[in-house]
Amino acid sequence: MSRAKRSKSARKVYTAKNSARSNFRRHREYFDSHEVYDHETQHSSEHRIRVGLSSSSVSPMTVAETFSQAAKHGYDGVEIMVTHNAETRDVDLINGLAAETGLEVMSLHAPTLLFLPRVLHKDHWEKLRITANLAKAVGAKTVVLHPPFRWQGEYALGFVDGVRQVSQETGVTLAVENMYPWRAGVREILVYYPDWNPLDEDYDALTFDFSHASTAGMNAVETVSEIFDKLRHVHLTDGSGSLKDEHLIPGAGTMPVAETLQLLAKHNWSGDVVVEVNTRFVTKKPTREQMLADSLAFARTHLGLEADDRHRHRHRNASSHVRTSETGASEKPSNK
Repeated sequence: MSRAKRSKSARKVYTAKNSARSNFRRHREYFDSHEVYDHETQHSSEHRIRVGLSSSSVSPMTVAETFSQAAKHGYDGVEIMVTHNAETRDVDLINGLAAETGLEVMSLHAPTLLFLPRVLHKDHWEKLRITANLAKAVGAKTVVLHPPFRWQGEYALGFVDGVRQVSQETGVTLAVENMYPWRAGVREILVYYPDWNPLDEDYDALTFDFSHASTAGMNAVETVSEIFDKLRHVHLTDGSGSLKDEHLIPGAGTMPVAETLQLLAKHNWSGDVVVEVNTRFVTKKPTREQMLADSLAFARTHLGLEADDRHRHRHRNASSHVRTSETGASEKPSNK
């Protein structure tokens, strides 16, 4: 897989040759010609893998609608993205909806996106502490966060150690998400620091996002195998190798999503999977709802899960598109 480029002084360079698209094509060609999805045996983890719904998948992106849609379709819980909307920070509202629907608040997404620089607090470390404490107040064990931008000063320079410290202080898992280089013609602009690629840093916990991996030209199966012991959280979506961060429903793109989920189940992974798909530009509500239902069904199928009182059991595989790793990485993870 593509690792970040470094200068001779060991400081990470600002731009690199644009290789994301060619890497994506190479991985896709391999998966199209090497079928190793295991059709003969159904795999399910010894641990309970929960499948949740992100508020960013719901239109409108309100807390109440997120719980409503998650309950309607039979998700295990929700992930709330903390935004300008005060509802996303309203502990009483969130706990009330959780009690009303019987759903768990699985995680919060910290307001670390480009358009949320001052939500919660202008100091980035305080922002993370506040988010972690919000997570504790609503019963969530995980906070998902993006790596910093280069221009975020000391926050970026001390990010890896600082994340570990906040996690230890609050007792909440801070799972750093893989991102992607921005593209400018024949160059990639490496705006994230210390890196868009979490494999290059000493994080304790990671989130893997399939759409981000698609835009970055990453091999999903190989990457997940390599970070298996640190992987706590998965954003379930898809991509087609576009310049855009697409967040397609799983199976609608060309990433090896089914194969990666089966890998997790086969090797007894114990984290959470959260559906994070883009429904904002779909005009008809029934169509949006079908996207959420299909995404959940996809997760259950390829994780070997079965919907029975919101608990997961072994399930007969009804796989569709099938591809697998270029490197035999599906055999690398060790059982937890």
